[in-house]
Parts: sequence; structure tokens; C-alpha cells
Amino acid sequence: MSIAIGQYTFEGPYDKTASLQDHSGIYAILCYRDSKYVVIDLGESAKVKERVENHDRKDCWKKNCTGTLMVAAYYTPNLQSSGRVLIEQELRAQYNPACGER
Repeated sequence: MSIAIGQYTFEGPYDKTASLQDHSGIYAILCYRDSKYVVIDLGESAKVKERVENHDRKDCWKKNCTGTLMVAAYYTPNLQSSGRVLIEQELRAQYNPACGER
């Protein structure tokens, strides 16, 4: 299963973090409602699964989603943090998510 977010193909979306891997990448927090996905947060991490499971913005996700919270990941084994940050910034500019930096 995969979903296009911007020009990237993310794995997922998943309704449980058990499907995520602890690899480096970009994660997208999505709200699924009325047969549509809305990006409510984006981030990057060296360990995607751990970051999502222990995220400090979970309350924001719940507040901004009246449907089902989902997560998708774009794994980047060949990128350092700076490369992941560039992708995150590109996607944030495109989607303007409700949670996180603006």
C-alpha cells in the first residue's frame, strides 16, 4: 500500500505504528475522513517509528482530526538529516499542515 504526498511515494497509510519501520525518513500524519486524506503534520527522523510513537504533538493531531488518524512514511536510507529536512520543508510549504512548524 502506498500514497503519493507531493512528488514522493510514501508507504502506508497505516492506522497503527506497528507497520512502521525504525529507519530514517519523513513521516506524514494524515486524517482520513469522507474518503479523503488530509495532511495534518510532517516531520523527519533517523528512527521514524520511534519518533511517531513518542511524538510531542500527538495532542495536536487528535485535536485536528475528526476522522481516523493515519501515518505514512517515506524512507530515506541514503539521506542525512539535512536532506530529510529539505524534503520536510518542501512538503510543509506545499501542504501547510495544522500541526508543527509553519
